[in-house]
Amino acid sequence: MTKTTLALSGTLFAAAALLTASPAPALPLPSPGGNWLYLTVTQEDVGSRDIRGTLLTCDPPKGHARAALACAQLAAVQGDVDRIPPGDVYCPMIYAPVKVSARGEWNGRQINYSHTFANTCDLQARTGEVFALADQDQSVPGLPR
Repeated sequence: MTKTTLALSGTLFAAAALLTASPAPALPLPSPGGNWLYLTVTQEDVGSRDIRGTLLTCDPPKGHARAALACAQLAAVQGDVDRIPPGDVYCPMIYAPVKVSARGEWNGRQINYSHTFANTCDLQARTGEVFALADQDQSVPGLPR
């Protein structure tokens, strides 16, 4: 063997030893078969960007302040966020985009939802409590809580 081959094989052996000695920590995911979604909400203002995220689990409901209501709304539509009935509310025509995503599993089916809404009122009117990650005092007037 040449010196280069010996050096390379020694480096590969050391890298393999490091990978097997200290495995990377796994993300804590809900048990298989459970209903869960990783939710993100991104509000973009001029010059700033606010990103929030949480893991919503529904057995039992937890993840944000209105998790029980969000889980009930999702259960009614089999986890399909697009099928949540829109709220009876009029939203202002102000463009302040809010991007949301939901990725996870509902009744064994993979969920991959993303959408950009014109503003937070439009978001709450069309997705109910699912993306209500903010505190109660940031709710939109006219929507039931």
